[in-house]
Order: sequence, then C-alpha cells, then structure tokens
Amino acid sequence: MTDPGQERRVAVVIEDDLDIRYLLEQVLMQAGFSTVSTGNGEDGVRAVLAHEPVVTTLDVSLPGIDGFEVARRIRESSSTYIVMISAMGDEIDILQGLEAGADDYLVKPFRPRELRARLGAMLRRPRIAEPAAPEVGDPDGTGPLAASEVPVASAAPSAVLSVATVTPEVPAASAAADPPTSPDGPASPGSPASPVGPADVDGAWVHHNGLAIDQEARLVRVDGVPVELTKTEFDLIATLVETRRRVRSKADLALAVRNDAYVTTHYIGDADRRNVEVHMANLRRKLADDPNAPRFVVTVRGVGYRLTGPGDPGFVAE
Repeated sequence: MTDPGQERRVAVVIEDDLDIRYLLEQVLMQAGFSTVSTGNGEDGVRAVLAHEPVVTTLDVSLPGIDGFEVARRIRESSSTYIVMISAMGDEIDILQGLEAGADDYLVKPFRPRELRARLGAMLRRPRIAEPAAPEVGDPDGTGPLAASEVPVASAAPSAVLSVATVTPEVPAASAAADPPTSPDGPASPGSPASPVGPADVDGAWVHHNGLAIDQEARLVRVDGVPVELTKTEFDLIATLVETRRRVRSKADLALAVRNDAYVTTHYIGDADRRNVEVHMANLRRKLADDPNAPRFVVTVRGVGYRLTGPGDPGFVAE
C-alpha cells in the first residue's frame, strides 16, 4: 500500500513470455513500481507513450517489431530508463541494444536481485538537466521533472534522483600563490597554469584537444560539431575529463556512472566491467576516436582508461 499523498512510480514491461513477464512484474512491484505489461513491441511503444514510465524493461525477440526497433521508437519521444532483458547475449547483440537506446542490458536467465540493484543504480543516475530545473515548483526537491509534466513519470520521494554536482577543490596555497600572474583574470580550477593535466575551462565548457564538454547542460562537441551521447557515455567521458590524466579503472568507472564513486563496498563484477567496455567502444565510435592513435581516451592495458596528453600519438598541444 502507498500513502495517498504519494504517486506510485510506473514501469512498463514489454515481454512475450508469460512466466518471465510475471517475474518482472513481481520484481518491479517489490521495488515500489506499479506495472503495465504488454506482449509485443507495438503495444509496448503505445504503453510507454501513454503512461510515461520511469523504467521500461524490454525483450529483444518480440512478435512483430523486435526490441531494437522498439527501443529506437521509444527513444524518439521518451526519456524512460530502458533495460533490455534477452537470451541474446553475444557482444553484437549487447552493442546493438545499447546503440538503440538501452541504458542497460541483462542476459537471460537473469537474477532478480541483480535486476533490482541495477534499477536502483539507474535511478541514482541524474537525468539530463534543463537549465530551469532549480525553478520547478517542487518544495522538497524530490521530483526531477518539470511541474507541467505528467506526474506519474516522476519518482516518489523514496527514489534517489537528485543531481549532485562535484566541483574539484583547489588547494588554498596554490590558489593564493599566483593570483596576479594570469592576464585573463582570476585563476580557475581548470586553468592551463595548473600542472594536473591538459584540459582547460572556458566558462561552462571544458576543452580538451578539440573535445568540448558542458557538464551542467550535458552537451558535447567535437571540433565544434555537437555529438549526441547516451547518459552512460556522457558520464564516462565527463569522469575522464574531470580526472584528466589520472588512470581510472573499469571498476572506478562502473561506480562513477552509477553515481557511487565514493562507495567502496559495492560489488563490481565482470559484467559491470564488460558493460564499461561496451559503452566505451560506443563512445569512441561517436567521438571518432581511433584507439590506435587516440585524440581523447587512452586505454591503459590491464588497468583502465585516462585522458590523452602530451606524448600520446593523437594529442595536439593547443
């Protein structure tokens, strides 16, 4: 039972197998969702448009249109979190699913507790923020959506959907050491005078070797051309730009995209590391970043990834 003053969160289940559909309904209801279930792709797209769910689970092998096409159609008009759950577990299938718009991909048979954990991790991940987000009429700050939007799609107060902005701290000694030496005005944390790395800051935009990122608006440009990224892809490149040339392991990045970067007790398995690899491959393709001569992201074999810098083949000093 829910409190009369709280809206239940809605989840859409698109699954043609009745047993799996029932299992998914039970898992989602235990997680606090009310469910709407369909057995084919076309009905699933209509259900998402009608109910504006927070989460949608999606099978790939469906009657009529397949799950990949369903995900593409949903993404045209909805920001619902999509979890693909399929018996198709080859790398090409996972890549196709993520490229079509899925936020996560689970291979059948799946573990219900793992599904719940992944749903919780996604709900902690911030949605793309609009500039006017702080102005919404939500006194307790629990609803990330504008007040004019359908209330059923906003999470109940129990869901953690707040946007946390992490600003790197600059040691007071270094900030005070050279205030008058910058001809361009006050020093900023990303100023070229900092020895930490090659990225530099221009207002809200952080620039690196032709790559520009606006973290607040969640925008990315390469050589001035906008690049559309998924939530996870943006979180990956933003994390690397923030930490510059410091190597981040796949486990670090898996936690960062969950917004659990400061939690050290969460289990990170091989599936999480593979998930980072798949998203990183998609990110590099969209950025036209050649792994053999990278402009932006370097693979440190056996460890993880870091931002490029002087000495790397694709880096050009600005």
